[in-house]
Amino acid sequence: MARPTENEEWVEARIESWVETYKKSMLTPVILRVVEAAQPVTVARIAAGVASATGWTITERSMYRSLKRLQDSGFLQSAEVAAPRTGAKRKEISLTAVGARFLAGINDSLVGFSPPRSGEGAGN
Repeated sequence: MARPTENEEWVEARIESWVETYKKSMLTPVILRVVEAAQPVTVARIAAGVASATGWTITERSMYRSLKRLQDSGFLQSAEVAAPRTGAKRKEISLTAVGARFLAGINDSLVGFSPPRSGEGAGN
């Protein structure tokens, strides 16, 4: 594999810096989307969904802290349920009505971009 150029290394460093800066705030809508898509869902499934959707490595501590913050905000709720076969208690998490409205508001506020098709764009 070819060694990256200095310019490519610089761009990669800027991307990594941007992701690290905004990861915490972007984690909120990502978690809410994962929960919305598969609720009720376990913490392990949320973590796997976040990793799958983003490629980010989130520590267990960070995941639990984020989930607690979202529960304290009223966006998520949890219930203790008996696990199949063992009966051990596990936590299942669901989106609240407030959480669903919050996620809808975020989705409505995100800027989407579709590049112009050939022949369209500035000056046409």
